[in-house]
Amino acid sequence: MNPIERALRGLDRRQQRRKPTAVVFAVVKKYGDDRGGLLAALVTYYGFVSLIPLLLLLSTVLGFVLHGHPAAQQSVLDSALADFPIIGDQLHQNVHSLRGSGLALVIGAVGLLYGVLSVAQVLQHTMAEVWHVPGVRRPGYWSRLGRSLLLFAVLGTGLVLATAAATLVGAALGGPAARIGGLLLSALLNTALCLACFRVLTPAQIPTRSLWPGCALAGPLYTALQAFGAVLVTHQLRHATQVYGFFATVIGLLSWLYLAAQIAVYAAEVDTVLAGRLWPRSLLQPPLTTADEAVLSAVARQEERRPEQHVEVTWTKEAEEHPDG
Repeated sequence: MNPIERALRGLDRRQQRRKPTAVVFAVVKKYGDDRGGLLAALVTYYGFVSLIPLLLLLSTVLGFVLHGHPAAQQSVLDSALADFPIIGDQLHQNVHSLRGSGLALVIGAVGLLYGVLSVAQVLQHTMAEVWHVPGVRRPGYWSRLGRSLLLFAVLGTGLVLATAAATLVGAALGGPAARIGGLLLSALLNTALCLACFRVLTPAQIPTRSLWPGCALAGPLYTALQAFGAVLVTHQLRHATQVYGFFATVIGLLSWLYLAAQIAVYAAEVDTVLAGRLWPRSLLQPPLTTADEAVLSAVARQEERRPEQHVEVTWTKEAEEHPDG
C-alpha cells in the first residue's frame, strides 16, 4: 500500500466512525450514485422553458381569483417575480394575463398549463430516482398529471400566503427588525412549502416524517438563495457579459435555477440517507460497507420496467482483503 492510499484509508476509517461526517459523505456519495448533477440539470432546463408560461398562467389565474382587486394581484405577482434576481424587472415587463373571453381564453389557459407540465413531470421523475423506486412501481400518466396539477395549486397557495405574511411583517415591524423578521418568516414558509411540494412529488409509499430533514435544510437555503441570489448572479454576469453579451442574462438565470435545483436534489438525498440509514459509505473500495451494497443494489433494482421482470443482485466475496497498513 502506497503512502497516499494509506492516508486515504485512514481518513476513510475516521469519517465512517463519526456519524456527522459519515452522513455528510453518504449524502454526497449518493448524489453521485444517483447522477444528481444530471437530475438537477434536467430540472433546470425544464424549469427554464416553463418559466414564462408558468408566470403567464399565474397572472391569468390571479385575474380571475382576485378580480376587482388589482392591487392584490400586483402584490402577489411582484412577490413571485422578486424571487428572480436581476431579471425580475424584465420579466415584469413581459408577463401579463391572457386577454379574451369564452373558448379562446380557455384554450389559451390549457395551452399554458400544458407548457408548464414538463417541469412537474421531471420533478416527479427526480424524486422517484432519488428514492430508487423501480420503474414498474412508478405512477402512471394520469396519476402524474394529477400530482402535477396539485403541485401548481400548492405553489400558488404558498405564494399567496407568503405575500400576505410579508405584508403583515412589514406593517408590524420597521427598520432592521422588519428585515430580520422577514428572513425568519421566509425560512419557515419555504420549509413548509418545500415539505408540501415534496409530499406531492414523492411516491406515496414514503412516509411524510421521512421528508422533514431535507425540507428543514432546504427551506433556509432557499431563503438565502433568494436573499443573496442577486449577488451571485451579478458576479456571474460581470464575467460573462463581455463574452456573451445579451445572452449573459440567460446564463445568469440558468445558474440561479441550477443552484435551486441542486438544493432540491440534495434535500431529497438527505431524506433518503437518513430514512434508510444509508451510512457509513466507503471512500475507497474494497471493501464495501453494508450501506454501499444497499444503495448499489437499489440502483440496480430500479431498472425493473415490467411486472414479469425481476432484478436480483448478488455480491461476491472480495478476492483479497485490503491491507490495514
